[in-house]
Amino acid sequence: METAKAYDIVSLKCRELFEKKTKDYGTSWRVLRISSLTDQIFIKANRIRTIEENTTRKIDEDEMAEFIGIVNYCIMGLIQMHIDADAPQQLDAADALNFYDKEFAKAKQLMMDKNHDYGEAWRDMRVSSFTDLILMKLLRIKQIEDNMGQTLISEGIDAGYHDMLNYACFALIKLKQLI
Repeated sequence: METAKAYDIVSLKCRELFEKKTKDYGTSWRVLRISSLTDQIFIKANRIRTIEENTTRKIDEDEMAEFIGIVNYCIMGLIQMHIDADAPQQLDAADALNFYDKEFAKAKQLMMDKNHDYGEAWRDMRVSSFTDLILMKLLRIKQIEDNMGQTLISEGIDAGYHDMLNYACFALIKLKQLI
């Protein structure tokens, strides 16, 4: 139950930022293809790794802001994958938040199921390992995208997005010391 509460705190923080940006920009992200969203997540994950490895930085944002960005870009990607093809480019803010909440709920359920089966092993992991796992998932997703979504035995792109979202949430929980 402790993990679920911490996850909810993180999800609310991510949602607040998504909501504010939706008010500022609308759903301009809807113009992005899945491959472009994957690249945006890659930029965020690569920056986190750079922050972890370098002692100096020239931009005053820490890895927490980047992990939140990963969560929100993953949600955007999941919305893009699951929204009707004829949905308008500009979604009503309430509709966008509805889609956001539905995708986050799916991710949380997956996290709870995996967390049960893995025995909360993530608690003993380093934040840098979550960064590396996200980067690995991105390389896998890019390969699937290059293969036009075709896989022989692997899960699809949406499974990778769910995993990255949950790794980013675990990193945020650890960084915020919510466990």
